[in-house]
Amino acid sequence: MGRHERELGELVRGSPWVLRALAVVRDSGLPDAWIGAGTLRDLVWGERYGDGFDPGAVRDVDVVFFDPGDLSRDNDHRATARLVAAWAEPPWEARNQAAVHTWYADTFGGDPIPPYRSVAEAVATWPEYATAVAVRLDATDRLEVCAPYGLADLLGGLWRHNPARVDVARSRQRLARHRPAQRWPGVTVVEPG
Repeated sequence: MGRHERELGELVRGSPWVLRALAVVRDSGLPDAWIGAGTLRDLVWGERYGDGFDPGAVRDVDVVFFDPGDLSRDNDHRATARLVAAWAEPPWEARNQAAVHTWYADTFGGDPIPPYRSVAEAVATWPEYATAVAVRLDATDRLEVCAPYGLADLLGGLWRHNPARVDVARSRQRLARHRPAQRWPGVTVVEPG
């Protein structure tokens, strides 16, 4: 485990709320399940660049899993319900990454996308490099990290557009909605373009 993974691990282990969420996901039985994106950004940037991490401010806990055997939207709903049954507090949002290609164009517009072959391939398309990160606990409570672009942007407080799937216009919309420089003083924003 490298220095960045250890730094992220310390931040995760310093949050009982995030640790509990990770344990719920691990124990849920969802295949190849991880927590990623905004929850990790909110934790890291809250602790490093803001007033601390506030679980009550988390908009959704993005849980990704990989189940090529059931591509239905009902599978996402059942997965989310399973997490809520285990712990009702977090705003869970579970999405089967094996099924994203079945709804992505209808939801976000544009051309159809090819099926993802893994969670890591899906994470690599997330909107910012800092949020293209997911973590999970293994059976021995060891933290596993999926960070196709590394952890430098997340740990270093750098908001940069990832052009893999999201266009510049949508990136600007996200920037206006999330207001990272206001929420986390010290975060550097690279304007998409």
